[in-house]
Amino acid sequence: MGRAEERRARQRGGRRAAPRRSSGTPSNAGAGESTTVIGSPSAAGGRAAARRAARGGGGAGKGRIRRLFTWKKILGTFLGFCLLGIGAFIALYLAVDVPDDNAAAQAAQRQSNVYKYSDGSTLARDGEVNREIVDLSKVPKKVQKAFVAAENKSFYNDNGIDLKGTARGVLNTLMGKGAQGGSTITQQYVKNYYLSQEQTVSRKLKEMVISLKVDRQMSKDDILAGYINTSYYGRGAYGIQAAAQAYYRKDAEKLSVEQGAYLAALLQAPSQYDWHAASDTGKRLVTNRWNYVLDNMVEEGWLDRSDRQDMTKLPVPEEPKPTAGREGQKGYLIELANRQLEDQLMKEQGLTRSQAEAAVVDQGWTITLNVDKKKQAALEKAVKAQLTGKLDTKKRKVDANVQAGAVSVDPETGKIVAMYGGVDYFKHYTSNATRTDYQPASTFKPVILAAALEEAAETQSGKPIGARTVYDGTSKRPVVDANGDEVGFAPENEDDQDYGDVTVQTAMNKSINSVFAQMGVDVGMKSVMDVAGKLGMDTENEQAVPAQTLGTMGASPLQMAGVYATLDNHGKKVTPGILKKAEHNSRTVAIPDPIGEQVISPEAADTVTSVLTGVVDDGTARQSVANNPKRDGQKVAGKTGTSDDNKSAWFTGYTPDLVTSVGLFGEDAKTHAQAKMYGAGGFDRVNGGGFPAQIWAAYMFGVTDPDARFDLDTDQGAAVQPTWTPTPTEEPTTEEPTEEPTTEEPTEEPTTEEPTEEPTTEEPTEEPTTEEPTEEPTDEPTGDITLDPARPGNEQ
Repeated sequence: MGRAEERRARQRGGRRAAPRRSSGTPSNAGAGESTTVIGSPSAAGGRAAARRAARGGGGAGKGRIRRLFTWKKILGTFLGFCLLGIGAFIALYLAVDVPDDNAAAQAAQRQSNVYKYSDGSTLARDGEVNREIVDLSKVPKKVQKAFVAAENKSFYNDNGIDLKGTARGVLNTLMGKGAQGGSTITQQYVKNYYLSQEQTVSRKLKEMVISLKVDRQMSKDDILAGYINTSYYGRGAYGIQAAAQAYYRKDAEKLSVEQGAYLAALLQAPSQYDWHAASDTGKRLVTNRWNYVLDNMVEEGWLDRSDRQDMTKLPVPEEPKPTAGREGQKGYLIELANRQLEDQLMKEQGLTRSQAEAAVVDQGWTITLNVDKKKQAALEKAVKAQLTGKLDTKKRKVDANVQAGAVSVDPETGKIVAMYGGVDYFKHYTSNATRTDYQPASTFKPVILAAALEEAAETQSGKPIGARTVYDGTSKRPVVDANGDEVGFAPENEDDQDYGDVTVQTAMNKSINSVFAQMGVDVGMKSVMDVAGKLGMDTENEQAVPAQTLGTMGASPLQMAGVYATLDNHGKKVTPGILKKAEHNSRTVAIPDPIGEQVISPEAADTVTSVLTGVVDDGTARQSVANNPKRDGQKVAGKTGTSDDNKSAWFTGYTPDLVTSVGLFGEDAKTHAQAKMYGAGGFDRVNGGGFPAQIWAAYMFGVTDPDARFDLDTDQGAAVQPTWTPTPTEEPTTEEPTEEPTTEEPTEEPTTEEPTEEPTTEEPTEEPTTEEPTEEPTDEPTGDITLDPARPGNEQ
């Protein structure tokens, strides 16, 4: 068949013919078989029939789906939803009016918050509103532009809303994620003046509609004036005039561009960015935002580049003035309560920090704290008796540089029952209880041991690491890795003292740096840092390097109290909480349970506790804690810590029913920079076993149960009796064992004190070996009773 015939056949059959094959019949076609010529009309028709049959059978479903979901129908449905949405918005636009001035004024009113002790008695009534409205003409033009540069560069050109940001906010609210910023200055003004800070879909839609109407009814200058006059700047200041006075002791009209840029930057997180309360991170963040504001002003042509180049240093504000209700320790307690309530609102409603702060401060909350009034008074009394009452700035200038902070936590409930933030909230604005800019020093050593036990780590000779494992305690001993190569770290022990071979128990008692540096590498520093994070330390931006074994990261008494409370709670995570109840009108905020999941095993936690009893009874805390005349049989575990430059000193310890962390920090009284405490109180050096341990003992031995006992799931450490005693039938060994002898500690002078367990002078029956041993003889009295009483804080 030629091409013309094929074409005609396709036209007659309605289908395209199959490709033409070579002429002739198939070789296997028999005499009785019929042969269909490819491309013939009969073949085309057969295929068409087959396809129709297929469509009527298995392909019927697909055909119906295609007919149902055509692009025309999809487009029509989409346009229908769009029209429905537009109609709903028009209806909403017509239904929602801009509130009148009286309603707006009532919405903008602030109410005092009431704070209570755990027993319901009043702690403080906080919230004297400081607001003064000023005309925009009283605010320098460049200061006005600083707020626009900080919050909404397109303010002068937009229609009052950010559709993209609002849509994202509504979607996040529907999904339970809350807001993520993006509001215009108009929207923020509407929220401050007309609405509330709650994050609901209805509130967001109202905000959008009112913002559109306000933008049409008011000038941009009036909106900007309303915004800067209703915003909260921290320190109880509402509006730019009150903020100018609170931070720079001047009227708004006298603010410099740099000062205005700081106030504009402050609005993102007022308390976090207040220079005198900010952590190092907060200061860094607000400095970055201050630079961002000024750079945006240059970009928009509102500030000369040459003038900007001279603006290199953020203008540090004045310290805050005292206000009624926050004197003494009250201000520190209120600030922490507010912060934890803000955290919960951010989690529940997805608020930003500034939104959460605006929703808490002066909003008429009744907030009940977990703080026990009697324990709080006892802690304040202990600090005064053991520290501030002994410091004399007239005799010693360095005494003015000593700052104290403390946090006391119930390990079973996670409740913060007492806290000391500083000598006075208005004499030292930064809370020493929550600041994280000082090293915890050797109070980090129990974390290293916890990691070793949790990870079932071994020494480089393959022996399990435990309380009886022996390490070389030589000062400046180079730390080596698993291959025996030096890692470039050889820490010095306190006073460069050499100890020789010692057990981990002894190393903890005497806080021997060289032992824990090697242990950290044996465990793996990443594992150490992971366990530190699980226990409650902030390790997110910390490097997993051997130097961390000296406790070089920043930490607060609040964090360390949580870490040790987790150990006291048998490895169940404790995140100390100060909030007992928070009520606003008829609404109560759900307070998260401070007790979390099991983060390390009970055996690991209890073994660390057992070892830490030895620090108290036979180590660096012996004089101030174990031998304290106020001790009434309380069982105590704890650890001292002193940074190598004497900028910080710690004692964090616990009884079965209470955990308290006490820290002393050297801070220059004038510049607030970190300072050394050598000579403070008339001592050569401020050690963890000195003032911190003395404060701890004076407080704890007056408020804890003397009959409480640790319930430990371990067979190691100073709190555990020997598991067996050698008998005369056992064959002694004549070779000198490599373990420490049981009757005398190497490099230490024996004491004459009564031991806590019955020592034995029999030779251990274990077969001696030339390899480094991993255990002391099992008949060694627990607690290393032959140790010489170390002077307070004989550690780094």
